[in-house]
Amino acid sequence: MRRGIVLFVNVSLDGYFEGPDHDLGWSRVDEELHRHFNRVLARMGGFVSGRRTHELMAATWPTADRDPDAPGWMAEFAGIWRDMPKVAFSRTLEHADWNTTVVREVTPETVGALTRGEGADLALSGGELAEAFLAQNLVDEFRVYVHPVVLGRGTLLFRPTPEPVPLTLLDTHRFTNGVTLLHYARTGPSPLGER
Repeated sequence: MRRGIVLFVNVSLDGYFEGPDHDLGWSRVDEELHRHFNRVLARMGGFVSGRRTHELMAATWPTADRDPDAPGWMAEFAGIWRDMPKVAFSRTLEHADWNTTVVREVTPETVGALTRGEGADLALSGGELAEAFLAQNLVDEFRVYVHPVVLGRGTLLFRPTPEPVPLTLLDTHRFTNGVTLLHYARTGPSPLGER
């Protein structure tokens, strides 16, 4: 038995997870969508990210609930993020605070060690890290939030793969701001073994 790896990602209609120069300003994360993230992510067993995503989150969320002007849904996520076990994949990061373990390489062995045993699934985020997981077929579920914008350039989420990865649609949901969730599970065997 093992925990799954669930990729959470915001993408443009044309498949970019970030615009030029790592721009994320195009995404439509409003209160409704953020509350949805809070509900889903609070049930996860941990956050898995790359160095850049971890540092971006660590710069904002540890103390966001101390701001008296912060909306309740932002304050709620601050607590979720701060308390959740985290893994940061990085070759350069020497140390990370906020309940974070640093892992150097993405391999079936290192990821398998994270997923071994009982517990809730792990939330994967960060485009470059996702690329490394996808290249080795290490993602069990895809929670792709498609935003109603065509960027035309930036960094694509999906790169060419040697083989198709068959998926099964688990759920869809349309938010009032036009964002659509596409939730898929991989079909077929995983290098990580059975869930």
